[in-house]
Amino acid sequence: MTQDLSTDPAEGGTGVWTLPNVLSMLRLLGVPVFLWAILTGNDGIALVTLMVSGITDYLDGKIARTFNLTSKLGATLDPVADRLYIFTTVLGLAYRGIIPWWLVVILIGRDAILSVALLVVRSEAARGLPVHFVGKAATFNLLYAFPLLLLADGDGRLAEIARPIGWGFAWWGIGLYVVSAVIYLLEVWTLASRRPRAA
Repeated sequence: MTQDLSTDPAEGGTGVWTLPNVLSMLRLLGVPVFLWAILTGNDGIALVTLMVSGITDYLDGKIARTFNLTSKLGATLDPVADRLYIFTTVLGLAYRGIIPWWLVVILIGRDAILSVALLVVRSEAARGLPVHFVGKAATFNLLYAFPLLLLADGDGRLAEIARPIGWGFAWWGIGLYVVSAVIYLLEVWTLASRRPRAA
């Protein structure tokens, strides 16, 4: 029996080159491709990139949980890929006038607030805050809303169908994004309140 060279002891027995991790890496590589496509008007490439991102976001988590392929690397790559896609997508769509800039402020501002809050409890948060299902549901809705909104930026029957569905996913995503921020802030507050007080 040959040894699995992809296994990394630092990963707790799971391999670095597992399928979920590879999918997350591919999503990261797609970020600059999408940004180039949306800014240069290559909507077909941008649309396909977003669709692939949404599908792989679902698959990497599903495969990792089903086949016990979770790892520290995967737990880092997945949210990083999510944040980068949301960041670049909202900027690109707002630049094209497809979504309003106030939506950009809400989505990016939410992450900025959480980043500042985590600095307050950086030693406790070094172990990582648990990923809440509300946050994952918010990301799921947004990653499906963005390609539909891009598809809706046009004429014809397909654009008319995509527009209300895309905004439906977007509004659900925005709402859940805000709710998840409140949940994470409460977790940060709980960590801060457990600190031993100085004499």
